[in-house]
Amino acid sequence: MKNILLKQFRHGEKLLYLSILITFSIIAYHHLSIGYRMSPDSYTYSGWADDLIKLNFNLYNYYAQNTFWTPSFFYTIPVAVVALLKVFFGNGWQYGFLALNLSLVLFSLVIFSKSLLIIGVRPIIISITMAILVVSVDLLIWPRYILSDTIFSFLVILITYIMIRGIIMDKTYYISLISIMCIVLFSRPSSLPILFAIFAFILISRFHIYNKPKLLLLLLFVALLVITPLIFSYLNHYMSTNLRDIVQVKWLLDQVNLGMIIHDRPETWISPPSSFIDVAYLYFIRMISFFTPYAEPFSTIHIVLNSLQTFVILLSITIWSFLGGNVKAFDKTVLFILLLSFSVAAYQAFTIIDYDWRYRFPLIMPLIMIFPITMEMLYQKISENI
Repeated sequence: MKNILLKQFRHGEKLLYLSILITFSIIAYHHLSIGYRMSPDSYTYSGWADDLIKLNFNLYNYYAQNTFWTPSFFYTIPVAVVALLKVFFGNGWQYGFLALNLSLVLFSLVIFSKSLLIIGVRPIIISITMAILVVSVDLLIWPRYILSDTIFSFLVILITYIMIRGIIMDKTYYISLISIMCIVLFSRPSSLPILFAIFAFILISRFHIYNKPKLLLLLLFVALLVITPLIFSYLNHYMSTNLRDIVQVKWLLDQVNLGMIIHDRPETWISPPSSFIDVAYLYFIRMISFFTPYAEPFSTIHIVLNSLQTFVILLSITIWSFLGGNVKAFDKTVLFILLLSFSVAAYQAFTIIDYDWRYRFPLIMPLIMIFPITMEMLYQKISENI
């Protein structure tokens, strides 16, 4: 039995390369058969890109001219990409953007696999995981949209790889990390929780709590579902008292006063909050709703695939809580992914959970990464008892 498994391990990389190619081919064919899609944000990026071109790519003048209520530097990367594609491809720039997105999907799959290989997950297990990625609703929806989501998702998986590489080498690659953090910051406002997760991981990992999975999960869930809603409720009260004249703050407060949970989905809203605890409860519901795998208008297949993905992630975290604590590389990787996920969930709960949950997309590949890690743990556990 061991000889068979070892032979599979030696030849597993060939199977892994093939599985990556098949997974990408299916995803690419799906998007190419549908074609690119524009959303309201896509037209905004297009208009801003035209402005940037007229200014000869002078970012200083562009920032001064753009009066959008969120600082325009947060959108520099997608706007610059669209502008460059318009220069090189003219009226066919959308096809160039779709090709770029699909290329980033391929690179993301490779980085996903490389990250798992360097921490010791067997190629055969990663190959099996590709079957989960190929039916991920997020990967089957967002790459065809002329939006920043696929670019941002690629940057997040790249950051994950840099962090994992640092875990293996027991060092922090500050130059690489700072460089990619700057790029992420100029990609979109939701980059802020990504940066917070990096700093939080560097700080928390010093205390070696990562080798106590049950305690770590308990602390993270208490922080996310109890402490954070209370902090947000206090911030909401402070903003309504002292900062209401700021446009962005007023918008956030108005959404809370409406009882909004998911943007433009009134069926998810609750009664308008009237007390400190009511506001804290609203943020608590938002935290939970960020990970919700279904909504009333979703098709049956959408709900089934999302539920399957959620089940796999929850199962993986559960297995890690029982088997973790023995391999530092596995435990620290899971810690970073959880910090990343909870940071993004908290940020979106405080600001906005989009109608289509697209701000969840960058977390999908890192979260699914926990599955092959726990499968490797199970394999090692079973091997010890053979």
